[in-house]
Amino acid sequence: MKKPKFSQRQQQALDLYVKLMRAGNRVTSSIHHHLQHDNLTHSQFAILETLYHLGPQNQSELSRKILKSNANVTTVVDSLEKKHLVSRMRSETDRRVVKVHLTSAGDEMLAKIFPRHVEVIEKRLAILTDQEQQQLAELLKKLGKG
Repeated sequence: MKKPKFSQRQQQALDLYVKLMRAGNRVTSSIHHHLQHDNLTHSQFAILETLYHLGPQNQSELSRKILKSNANVTTVVDSLEKKHLVSRMRSETDRRVVKVHLTSAGDEMLAKIFPRHVEVIEKRLAILTDQEQQQLAELLKKLGKG
């Protein structure tokens, strides 16, 4: 089978995309490695962190915030509930609405983990100067807005 030929601009975009994905995956993996010590997955941490900073959310809101499917969020919330880190509470005014809340144990865990998480991020990104970090943040924001 003959391989398709791409224009120089297409090849450049493809190369950039591959580098962006590889860098993102490597950075994410190295930053979230410390969560293993607390027996948390990246998705579990993302939900706990969202609840810690934004307060109770329904599962659809959590799904949008952490960029995971509703089914995945349900599974993750189930696992966090078994660990007594979150609880589900049905709305008294609308029984269709179920909010996920941090428990006191979940709040204590995040209060302990989050400062360490920030330190890990700072150290991992220290390979870039402050100016490079600002430039990259602006470029990624521009790319994300499309």
